[in-house]
Amino acid sequence: MKKNELIYVWNDLVGIRDLTIAIITSVIGVMTGFFLAPADHPTKQLFFGLTGAILALLINTWLIKPKRNIRDQNN
Repeated sequence: MKKNELIYVWNDLVGIRDLTIAIITSVIGVMTGFFLAPADHPTKQLFFGLTGAILALLINTWLIKPKRNIRDQNN
């Protein structure tokens, strides 16, 4: 990954492509859960949206793999 393809988010370098995938997946998951809930029950809309967020988190962990290399300095 090139240097210009990385940006700082909360004091950490992230890839623009991975960040975009994570945001899109999260928005789709939350909004799908929200709109699947009955329109007359705001509490169910909240829980369906949260369930969509959790499912999006699981999908994001499956799609986006860590790229950080950790080296032990003691050896």
